[in-house]
Formats: sequence, structure tokens, C-alpha cells
Amino acid sequence: MLQLDDFYHARSVLHQVLRPTALVQARKINPEMEVYLKPECLQRTGSFKVRGAYYKISQLSDTEKAKGVIACSAGNHAQGVALAATSMGVKSLICLPESAPISKIEATRRLGAEVYLVPGVYDDAYQKALQLRDEYGYTFVHPFDDAHVIAGQGTIGLELIEQLPDVDAVIVPVGGGGLIAGIAFVIKQLRPHVKVYGVQAEGAPSMLKSIETHHVIALDSVSTIADGIAVKVPGRLTFATCQQYVDGIITVSEDEICAAILQLIEAEKMIAEGAGATTVAAAMFNKVPLKGKKVVCVVSGGNIDVTILNRVINRGLAKSGRLCTIDLELDDQPGKLVDVCGVVAQQGANITSVHHDRSTNRKKVNTCVLRLTMETKNQTHIDNILQALREKGFEPYVNSHLK
Repeated sequence: MLQLDDFYHARSVLHQVLRPTALVQARKINPEMEVYLKPECLQRTGSFKVRGAYYKISQLSDTEKAKGVIACSAGNHAQGVALAATSMGVKSLICLPESAPISKIEATRRLGAEVYLVPGVYDDAYQKALQLRDEYGYTFVHPFDDAHVIAGQGTIGLELIEQLPDVDAVIVPVGGGGLIAGIAFVIKQLRPHVKVYGVQAEGAPSMLKSIETHHVIALDSVSTIADGIAVKVPGRLTFATCQQYVDGIITVSEDEICAAILQLIEAEKMIAEGAGATTVAAAMFNKVPLKGKKVVCVVSGGNIDVTILNRVINRGLAKSGRLCTIDLELDDQPGKLVDVCGVVAQQGANITSVHHDRSTNRKKVNTCVLRLTMETKNQTHIDNILQALREKGFEPYVNSHLK
């Protein structure tokens, strides 16, 4: 059972390891609400996970600490456990799937953990961790379904109330549910009128489906750029807590997440991973009924894989109307390409890519497909360009598959 005293105790324990994360007002996220960011992406190890991991390990007995801890994670939890254990002189073993990014494997090692690479995927690594726990007597540090872990994560709720006493609502990313369970419990105990909303990726709505069906369910698969919340099965303790204290859970699309990452980079000079940006996406695209309210978005982490950042930015540009790809079927004769480019130039767009294709099968033999990628201002600008092209006799359409 969760007790409020545990959250206050966790805060006193965590004081020595946490990096303070002050609220940042973000005026450009959504002009219809007063948005503040809780930048846990600036936390040590780059995410909130160190809170729960550190508090959990701090509460182990001397015998348990002497035997060491084990965890399974492909990302933020691994680094949180490694940092926490090393700082307390406790041995840590982290089971990772062999497919985990090299950068995350090396980051976990640098923090002092022993890494055990397991063939297969996360579920295989999880089973191996349980096997090693039973074989060697390690304590398993669960990433979310543990009362001490939840208490550690919930210290964010205590901070939010102190930093913004008149807050109206808090939006929290949801994977397994440890973060939102802790925050929601604290806030509903101390400020029952404050709304708490969870947000999941459309490709990984395990908690949402569980709440809708009133029991914990396991998804067959998950697929999302927000790998930090790509969880097939929520925790039983976290599910029960969310059922009681969370006001609603919504989902955001991949394009909306990318647009939020881009907005944070451009407007707030802040790097967020997919999971951390989901809350900003929810506020940006009015997924929650909070117009005119003071809203805190918890940016849970910033450990985005830099190798995919360019693709994320391009999708964010496309979603926000800043990048557009159109296709047109043209008569294959001199001057047609110039005509099209002239219209685009008159409308003030910048063409970044031109593809002229004669090979595609079409009804008319003497036609070709022209594909243009343009830098644009917004969706209204795109609509104006399309209308201007139609007035010149062309039939353009936006190629949504290239977003």
C-alpha cells in the first residue's frame, strides 16, 4: 500500500542525489493555456528514473545490498539503477537485449554497472534477469511496479505543488505507470481538485486499454518512437493506483510526438526523447480540456538516440506545416517544370528537392510525375500553394507517406 509518508521520506533521501529541476514557463506550446514544463530531461542520467531506483536501493537491508541488485532495461531505468547502486557501493547487474543501442550499453557501463547482454528482445532479457535473481540472490529493481519505486517517482508531485501552488492540471507520460501513479497519488492526497492526465503513444496504449476494460491487459506488440513508454503490460499496483486517482488517459500520434520534440528544440532550447515529449504533444494539440488553465507537462527524459534525430525533426516539420512534399502529374514537355517552380517561388516557398520520374506506369504515355519537397511556413501557406497550382491548371496532392 502507498503511504504519503513514504513520499516525504523519499524526498529527504533523494535530496543528496537529485539535480533540482525548476519549472519553465513555455508560452509558445499552446497560447490557449498557461503551460509549464517540468524538465526531468535535465535530471542526472537524463531522466526521472534515478528517483525511483535510488530510493528503492536505499531502502534495502545491509544483507540485500551486499548481494547486489539486478534490473532489466534498454534505456533510462538501467542508467538510473547503475548510478544509484554505484553511489551507494552496491553491485548492479543490468540485463540488456543484444539489440540495445551501443550508446545506451556503454552509458550503463560508465555508471558502474555490469552489463549482461541477452540474445533476443526485452522480454528475453527480463526472463534472464529473473533467472539470475533466483540463482544468485540479487534484489530485482522493478522499473515501475514497486511501492518504493513509485514513491521515488512521486517526489515530482511534491515538487510541483510547491513550485506552482495554484496549478490546475498535470500531464504525465505513461508506460508501465510508475511515474503517473506516484504523481497522481501525491497530488490527489494534497490537492484533490488538481486534474492528473496520462498520455500514451498510439502504438503502445497498454494502460489506456487496461483502464477501459477494468483489468490489466497485455498488448500483443508495441511500436512507437517513444521507446521509454513502449510497455506491453502495465503494473498491477500502478494500474490500481491509476484507476483510483488519474482523471483520464489519452494518446498522441507519432507525428504529434515529433512535432512536440521539434517545438521543444526550437522554442524552449530543450532536448526531449519521444516519451518525454508526449505531454507537450498533448498540450499542443489540445488532447486535454484545459483551455485557460495552468498546466504542467512533465518532460520525463531527454535520452533520444541522436542517430534518428534528423528523421524526427523532418516528421515534426511536416506535422507543423514547415515541410511539405507534393506530387503532380505533368505533360512531359519543355517548360512545365519551370511553370510549377515559378508558382511555388511566387508563393514564397523554398524547394529543397525535385524528383522527375518518367518510369512509373500511367494511363497517359506522354506524362511524368514531379515530386517537390518544399520548406513552408505553416498549413495555411501549404493550402495557398496548392490553390495557386490548381489555378494554373495543375492537380497537386500532398504525399503524406513522406512525412
